[in-house]
Amino acid sequence: MNTINSFPIQIEKTKQSRLSQVDFQNLKFGQVMSDHMLVANYENGTWTDVSIVPYGDLSISPSLSALHYGQAIFEGIKAYKFADNTVSIFRPDQNWDRFNKSASRLQMPEVPEGIFIEGLKKLLDVDRDWVPSLTGTALYIRPFMFATEAALGVHPSISYKFIIITCPVGAYYSKPISLKVETFYTRAAAGGVGFSKNAGNYALSLYPTQLANDESYDQIMWTDAAEHKYIEEAGTANLIFRIGDKIITPHGDTILHGVTRRTIIALADKWGYQTEQRNVSVAELLEGIDNGTVTEAFAAGTAATITHISRIGYNGKDYQLPPVEGRDFSNKVLNYLDDLRYGKIEDPFGWNTIV
Repeated sequence: MNTINSFPIQIEKTKQSRLSQVDFQNLKFGQVMSDHMLVANYENGTWTDVSIVPYGDLSISPSLSALHYGQAIFEGIKAYKFADNTVSIFRPDQNWDRFNKSASRLQMPEVPEGIFIEGLKKLLDVDRDWVPSLTGTALYIRPFMFATEAALGVHPSISYKFIIITCPVGAYYSKPISLKVETFYTRAAAGGVGFSKNAGNYALSLYPTQLANDESYDQIMWTDAAEHKYIEEAGTANLIFRIGDKIITPHGDTILHGVTRRTIIALADKWGYQTEQRNVSVAELLEGIDNGTVTEAFAAGTAATITHISRIGYNGKDYQLPPVEGRDFSNKVLNYLDDLRYGKIEDPFGWNTIV
């Protein structure tokens, strides 16, 4: 038995690793899970039974509260392997903080640092061989929590399960993407749960995203619920634009405050760019593309990292962005983050958490 701060943790290693079955040259996002997972239970107001066990199925009740009332949240984090085989997790403290903000909004218990951060480090120490080393690959980390009370009735569950699973991944998007500006469906409204990373936010996006796919767009560009006038985020990531000499990103409580987004803004500030977090109207963006003041547009997220946007569709018209090769800022950020996360340069921010 090991100890994570004040939380005892049992470690049961798998009898048969699946590592040799993985083609690390051809990783599909989220398809192959690592050997182990971390599990913890919340009962009677206390976190208990923290353990690292072989990855496997769960046994649940048909009346499980999460299945009926939607108390389910998650995060996305990545770990990288340096040339000397050091394993590093990128800014997990930020994800822990956001996870607990999501928990609070959905009336769920917060997960202590000793379980979320230290437990994650212990899990990755056990499964460090699963962290891929090729450029463009990473170990994707999915902490999640759901209600486990086996009873019907609309009220906060009295019990919860927290789990961390991981999987080696390649790029989420392999090429620049196209977005359709959504003018009818809504992702989030003021006073809602748009800032939280909860399962329901993604469930409601599936149908309008399919409609966009049917029109040959890769993703949705969400707009505000009241007027569909202001840009919010893409279906799976935040949005960042270069308009004139400024780096601008939409801001507000209906938007998920992404860790990658925060990282990019911090880098832009450090490098002397003017940055703004504010409302960006659809009209401002499209007019800027037409007159050439919008020179860069990209999606930013843990899975997406930095994904260039090639075109934006609005009311039957496509607006083409400039060629990717000439996008100075976003390419500079991507190259810098790659060097930083793979340990090729010094980390002046303390963003890499070494396992």
